[in-house]
Amino acid sequence: MKRLYILLFGLLSCTALAQTPLRRSESYFGLHFDFHATLQDTLIGKTLTDKMIDSLLTKVKPDFIQVDCKGHSGVTSYPTKVGNAPKRVEKDILKLFREVTLRRGVALYVHYSGVWDDEAVKHHPNWSRIDSEGKPDRQKASLWSAYADSLLIPQLKEICDYGVNGVWVDGDCWATNPDYCQAAIDEFRFITGIQDIPRKKTDPHYDKWLEFHRDAFRRYVRKYTDALHAYNPRFQVASNWSFSAMMPEKVDINVDFLSGDTEPLNGANQSAFQARCLAPQGKPWDLMSWSFGYGWEDQVKSPKNAIQLSQEAAQVISMGGGFQAYWTQERDGSLPTFSYQTMSDLAKFCRQRQPFTQQSKPIPQVALLYSNVGYKSQLTTVYNTGDGKQQPMIGTLNALLYSQLPTEILQEHHLRGRTQAYPLIVIPEWKKIDETLKEELIEYVRQGGNLIVIGSETVKLFEAPLGVRLGASTQTISNWGFGQLLTGTKAAFRPFEPLSGTQTFGQWFSGGDLRFGEGPVASIASFGKGKIAGVYFNFGEQHFKRETYVGRDFLGTLAKQLFQPQVTVSGSKYVNVALNQKQGTTYVNLINMAGNHANKAIHASDEIPPLLNLKIAVKAPLRPKQVTLQPENKPIPFAYKNGEITFTISKLDIHSIVAIKP
Repeated sequence: MKRLYILLFGLLSCTALAQTPLRRSESYFGLHFDFHATLQDTLIGKTLTDKMIDSLLTKVKPDFIQVDCKGHSGVTSYPTKVGNAPKRVEKDILKLFREVTLRRGVALYVHYSGVWDDEAVKHHPNWSRIDSEGKPDRQKASLWSAYADSLLIPQLKEICDYGVNGVWVDGDCWATNPDYCQAAIDEFRFITGIQDIPRKKTDPHYDKWLEFHRDAFRRYVRKYTDALHAYNPRFQVASNWSFSAMMPEKVDINVDFLSGDTEPLNGANQSAFQARCLAPQGKPWDLMSWSFGYGWEDQVKSPKNAIQLSQEAAQVISMGGGFQAYWTQERDGSLPTFSYQTMSDLAKFCRQRQPFTQQSKPIPQVALLYSNVGYKSQLTTVYNTGDGKQQPMIGTLNALLYSQLPTEILQEHHLRGRTQAYPLIVIPEWKKIDETLKEELIEYVRQGGNLIVIGSETVKLFEAPLGVRLGASTQTISNWGFGQLLTGTKAAFRPFEPLSGTQTFGQWFSGGDLRFGEGPVASIASFGKGKIAGVYFNFGEQHFKRETYVGRDFLGTLAKQLFQPQVTVSGSKYVNVALNQKQGTTYVNLINMAGNHANKAIHASDEIPPLLNLKIAVKAPLRPKQVTLQPENKPIPFAYKNGEITFTISKLDIHSIVAIKP
C-alpha cells in the first residue's frame, strides 16, 4: 500500500509540474512533421519511441508540434475506425505523441489533408469533383459531396478524442478547383439565374462561377470548424493558406489561427512576402519554412542548417507572427534525430528575439496594396498563386524592402478607412481595384497623402490626379533608367505627356546608351495637399523576373521624393527594415538579407556574410531614454538632434533589433 501511495504521489507531482500547453494564440515557436502515409506503409511506429519524442521536446522546447495523421493520399498514420488506414500499424504513433507531449506540456496538432484525399474519392466516386470536361477528379473531393459530413468531420472528432489540441488542414483552399457536378450546377443556376454554365475564362459569367466556388469553400470550412468547436470548444482549427496571399479575403470564419508553408527555395524573400499578407488579418498566425531545399522536378531533399533557416525566421517574427519549421518523418513515422541540433539552434535564435517581436505591431510607413478585386479578376481557378499573378506585387515589394522602406501589404478591407495612417501608399500593377477604395485614395492624396501608381494599365485609373495625358496604346521598351543609370528590360510602357506643373522622373532609351533618350518613364505631381507619382511601365513584373540594382534604386529614390521614412539606413542595401511598436517601445528590426538564399540553384548554404558599420537614423519627437541592441541587451551610444536619433551598428549578423524607449 505504501508503494502505491508513493507511485500515486509521484504521478500527481509529475502532472502538477507539467505545463499546460499554450494555445496557438500564445505560441511562438513550433515544429511540423509529416510523411503522408500510404497503403504501402505497414511498419508505422516500428522505430518511434517515447525517448525519441521526449529527447526532441527536451532539447528544442517548442510551444507546439504538428505531426502526420492523414496526408493527400487519404491514408491515416494512426489506426482509424472511420477512414482508410494501412493494412497493418505497428504502433499507434498519435497516441504516443500525445502521451509524451502532454507530459512535457507541449501542444500537439495534426497535419490532415482536407479537400485532397485520394482514397476517399477512390472508394466513393460520387464524392469526386467533376472537371470541366465531365471527368471525375481522382484526388479532390467535391464541396457538394458527403465527404465532409461522412469522413472529414467524423475523423477529426476521432482525432480530437486523442486529446489533440488542434488541426492544421492541408490541401484545402489551394486544392479547390471549379466543380461541374450536378449539385453545383443546380445551385449556381438557382442563385444566379444563369443557365449556361461557363467552362473557361473567356466564357460569360466565369468570374461569377469562380466566386460561387469561393463562397462554397468558405461554407465548407465554416461547417467543419463550427462542428469541431461544438464537439470540443478547446479544439483549435486552421485551414492551411486560407485568408493568406493564396486566398486574399477578409476572415469571416471562426478559425482559431492562420498558417501557411512557404516553398522550399528562396525562403527568405518568400517569407517576407507571405508574412506581410498574414499579419494584418487580425488572427493569431504563424508561417512555416521547409527545413530542406527541394526541387519539384527531381524531388531531392537537401537539409538546411540553422543559419539559413534563421534568416527565413527573421522575416516572419519581425512582422509579429509565430514561426515553425517543417521536417519530414520517416516512413514508419519516426523522427529525424540527426536534425535535433539544427532545431535547437533555430529555436534558440527565435527565443532570444521573442520578447521584442511576439505580437508586435507595425508602425505605419509604406502600404503596398494587395487588391483582391484585381487579383480575382485575373484568376482562372478558385484560388492560386502559381500562375504569376502576384509577381508584380512581389517585385515591387522586393524593391521597397531592399531600399530599407518598412512595408506592409494591405488588402482593400485593411486600407479602407485607414489610408490617412500611412505616409505612402503604393499600388502595383493591378488592372482593377475596388472603386470605393479608389475614390478614398484620391481623397487621401488631396488631403496630404502620398501615392505611387505603377503599371501601364494601372495609371489609367488615376490619369486626372497624375496630371498627365496618356497615350491610347502601349509599346514595349528595352532600355530605361534614371540619373546616370541604365538597365535593360522588356516591359509594356504607356507613353504619357506631362501637363503643366507635373515633373518627370527617369527615362527610356531607344538604344543601350544614355545618348538615346526618348522620354520619361515616371512622373510626380502635386494634387491638393499631397503628391502622386506614376510609373508608366510594368516595373514590378520586370523587377520580379530580372531584379537589378537600377530597379531597386529607382523605386526607392522615387518613394523618397514623396516622403521621408521614419528610419533610414546607410552602409548596405542588403538590410531589410521592419519598424514595430510593442508596449510603448519602438523596435527597429534589421534583417541581413545577404547570402545565396535567392539563388534557386543553391538548395542549402551555411554562411551569411555579416554587414558592417551600418549608420541608422530614426525620427523621434523626443530624445529617448534608452537605445539598446537586442537580443544582446547592449546599450547603443546615440546622438539626438533636430528630432532624429542617430547611431551606428558595427555588425549585423542575421537579425538585430534596436529597442528605443521614449
